[in-house]
Parts: sequence; C-alpha cells; structure tokens
Amino acid sequence: MTNVKLAVIYYSSTGTNYQLSKWAEEGAKEIGAEVKVLKVPELAPQAAIDSNPAWKAHVEATQNVPEVSLEDLEWADGIVFSVPTRFGNMPAQMKQFLDTTGGLWSNGKLVNKVVSAMSSASNPHGGQEATLLSLYNTFYHWGSIIAPPGYTDPVTYSAGGNPYGTSVTVSQEGEMVEDVKAAVKHQAKRTVTIAEYIKNGSK
Repeated sequence: MTNVKLAVIYYSSTGTNYQLSKWAEEGAKEIGAEVKVLKVPELAPQAAIDSNPAWKAHVEATQNVPEVSLEDLEWADGIVFSVPTRFGNMPAQMKQFLDTTGGLWSNGKLVNKVVSAMSSASNPHGGQEATLLSLYNTFYHWGSIIAPPGYTDPVTYSAGGNPYGTSVTVSQEGEMVEDVKAAVKHQAKRTVTIAEYIKNGSK
C-alpha cells in the first residue's frame, strides 16, 4: 500500500474524459492511494451547452464533482490530467486553470510533482499526442516529473500504443473505439508508484 495522494484533474464536455478520470481513480485506489477526482471550471456559455444534449446531460450529471483549486495541487504528490483535444491542443478550460498556477510555480510549490496525462479525440489522428505534449510543456516549467506510460505494460499496445499517455478515439455516437480501461489504470498506478519513490526517497 502507498501513502501517495493523487489528484485526477479533468475537463470533459460529454463525459469521455470524466470516464477516463474515474478509471484512473479506480486504478490508483487499488494500490492504496488517496484520490481526488476534480474538474476544471466550465467556461462555455450556457447557450452552447444547451445546444448539445450530450454536453448538457453530462454537465448536469456531474454537478457534484468538485472543482479543482490551487490547494489541491499543493495537496497532491501526483497528478493525472485528462482532456479532449481541441485542434491538437488542450481545451481553453484546462489552459485557463493552468494559467492560474503562477503563484505556486514562483514559490516552488509544484517542483517534483509527478504528473501524467490522457486525451481523447473524434478520430485516431485527431491530435491526441500533440495535446498531451502541449500539456507537458507546462509541467516542464513547473519542474515536475513527467510519468508517461511509455511501453511499460502490454496494455499500452492494446489501447492504441500511445507512449505519451493513454488516448482514446470517440465515435460520432459518443462511444469509445478502443478498450482503454486497463491502460488508464496502469498509467494511474505508474504515476502513483513514481510519486511514492519521489516522496519517500526525499525523506
């Protein structure tokens, strides 16, 4: 068992990245981590949300999920992020939150946080890898330890083979094309394990 605290921070419009986050929570808890699943604030206007039934339904179904705060970043030893791709980049909602971390960064509060990330898109070459790399640029500035899945377990191959982070294709009907649950759980466990090495090795 572990003494690691893991924050799983996501943005999801219709539920895919929320599901990935819940699987990450499940994997991390299996090895004893204390986990918080947290969403970033929604920035889209209500009219846009209302125009998409799946988006509206997801927002209503996750009203009880707490919004992430800067205190959650300080609390966590490890962090898993999950976002859909927006033209090969992270959504504005996630970028807005990351842009508020300057105070923590300038005070060294994010140094050696172990971070990893997951993504989704509506086609197999829709920018998942670029989205993950765009997220990781922020964490290099934080001084964080990046914990990608690489090819550390065969489940990465069966989930599509993305070494930067688990990614999934979502069909027009909103269904996940690849079976990524095992890969997500492995990635979360790997993040927790590396965070444990950092946390306990520094004592």
